[in-house]
Amino acid sequence: MRVLLVHAHPVESSFNGSLFRMARRTLVDAGHTVDCLDLYAEKFDPVLSHDERLGYHDTGTNRNAVADSVERLLKADALVLVYPVWNYGFPAILKGWFDRVFLPGVSFRIDDGQVAPCLHNIGRLAVITSYGGTRLRAFIAGDPPRKIVKRMLRLTIRPRAPVHYLAHYDMNRSTTETRHAFMSKVQSVLENF
Repeated sequence: MRVLLVHAHPVESSFNGSLFRMARRTLVDAGHTVDCLDLYAEKFDPVLSHDERLGYHDTGTNRNAVADSVERLLKADALVLVYPVWNYGFPAILKGWFDRVFLPGVSFRIDDGQVAPCLHNIGRLAVITSYGGTRLRAFIAGDPPRKIVKRMLRLTIRPRAPVHYLAHYDMNRSTTETRHAFMSKVQSVLENF
């Protein structure tokens, strides 16, 4: 299976960086072809420009500015996202990637005013993330990243595709043991991905 592995963290030596490297290694060892898209390393520009917004609905030209990312997404059979949750949301660079790449004609189409998802080449989705706060605190705040993945992204990809949301909560008080346990859990999921 061809997996697009998207990473959104600016610090290579972070726990998130370790998760990204472990995910890549595990997926390759499991026999998958892995396309690594490290948004910071590739200096992805998350800003939707004036001209991009004006041409947003023109499916003949709307992907020109992000053609490489669109092509990589459309070639993938599975999508794995590795990022931290900051302020109960995605890092800006990842949010910008969604804004600029999940375009009409790429992740959805509009037929007679109705939106229909069309990113059906993605048959599996996994999110590997970390939160500074506890699961309870995220729950009280509504846990927007989890909802976006489990609801919006789930509806955008192939119907009934498996979706894994793997989150390490309470990073502010994590220990070597909790981090290793989480990495083992992620590795187990990706070995059977």
